Amino acid sequence: MEFEERKKIRMHLDIAPLIDIVFLLLIFFMLTAHFIVQPGIEITLPTAKAAEPREAEDIIISITKENEIFLNDKWIDISELKDSLEEKLELSSKKTVILKADEKINLGLAVKIMDIAKQANAEELVISTKIVHQGIIEHQ
Repeated sequence: MEFEERKKIRMHLDIAPLIDIVFLLLIFFMLTAHFIVQPGIEITLPTAKAAEPREAEDIIISITKENEIFLNDKWIDISELKDSLEEKLELSSKKTVILKADEKINLGLAVKIMDIAKQANAEELVISTKIVHQGIIEHQ
């Protein structure tokens, strides 16, 4: 009596199409990553060699070169700044206000905003700059 030989079934999984799709997805994400724009306020900070880096604080006043004022990344009118600052300073454990102003703004506006911050009971006022260490620029 003869036994039939079992036929060996060879399964072959072709992964070439899978690699093609993964490669195309990689190219797609690499190309589209360049088009992602980080939202924010465009400010060119002045440089300082003697400045020390500080940790990020909660209360930041930004002034753009168009003399627009932002309180923690939200546009605010200068007439409303004192009241908003007082509210934020009451809730903050540190009574520090950071001023990030473009290097091309009017100095009178910066002084006016610093005066408003002091009137709102800010204990410390820090002016943010770029730190230059041997050609390397860091933001403070």
